[in-house]
Amino acid sequence: MEWQDGGESRDIEDRRGQSGGGFGGGFGGGGGGFNPLSFVGLLGAGPIGIAVFVLIVLFSLFHRHNFAGNTSSPAPRSAVNAPATEQRDVQLISYVLDDAQNTWSQVFAANNRQYRHAKLVLFRDRTYSGCGTAQQSTGPFYCPADQKIYIDLGFWDELTQLGGSTSDFAKSYVITHELGHHIQNLLGIENREQQLVDQNPSQQSAASVALELQADCFAGVWGHDTEQRSKINQQDIAQALKSAAAVGDDHIQKMSGRAVSPESWTHGSSADREKWFTTGMQTGKASACTTFNGKLAP
Repeated sequence: MEWQDGGESRDIEDRRGQSGGGFGGGFGGGGGGFNPLSFVGLLGAGPIGIAVFVLIVLFSLFHRHNFAGNTSSPAPRSAVNAPATEQRDVQLISYVLDDAQNTWSQVFAANNRQYRHAKLVLFRDRTYSGCGTAQQSTGPFYCPADQKIYIDLGFWDELTQLGGSTSDFAKSYVITHELGHHIQNLLGIENREQQLVDQNPSQQSAASVALELQADCFAGVWGHDTEQRSKINQQDIAQALKSAAAVGDDHIQKMSGRAVSPESWTHGSSADREKWFTTGMQTGKASACTTFNGKLAP
């Protein structure tokens, strides 16, 4: 993957030099947004175009919390003493975050909408979020309450243990998957799903899987745009697919010595995660991310 260090993104909130934060209890809801169905045409026209609940699975990637606490103002940035390899990750994440959000900004502008940037919080061990405690063991997640992505860079070690890749584009897949949840939040998809699940709790698992697979597809849409600019090659794509397969619910259940239990899935199988990331990569259209029974959203 070809990329350039442009310095740390203005949308990065670096808490690695802090120790913990404020924590609280309660339940946090998602964000609203404009009607996603009215946006289908736009999403299909351009070059690209929390789960509501979380059943925590061992080492599962991309969990988001719905246990909301007090949304505190972030403490001032502390000095960070990090190894060179970790600093390179910060530079890569900054590039990917800015590049992907620039792409989505163009899509929103084409429909006379203003894109709201997500922030990305880097932390160690644990910190606070608008959705409750963020911990390394939870994996990267997006919180709709504060519109921030949370990631402890130690997660890459866990991804490796699951058999995933930590190549540059594979890491980019992780970041843009979480940004996909921000897009769902802005489009009102996540909020609508939560309302439907409130009405019919038996659909909780199915809705969660659909949201996660759509976020995979949105990540692939950005990947398509990146490929069109000759920033990635087939080897990069293969490494990203390797990581997508590594965080499939069936693979994680097998790795933990448990029986494969589809009714408990929150993110989808390895095959489905690869399929929907590939759909986004091949089509370059968010309107193709029809994980909700053939529709962009219910």
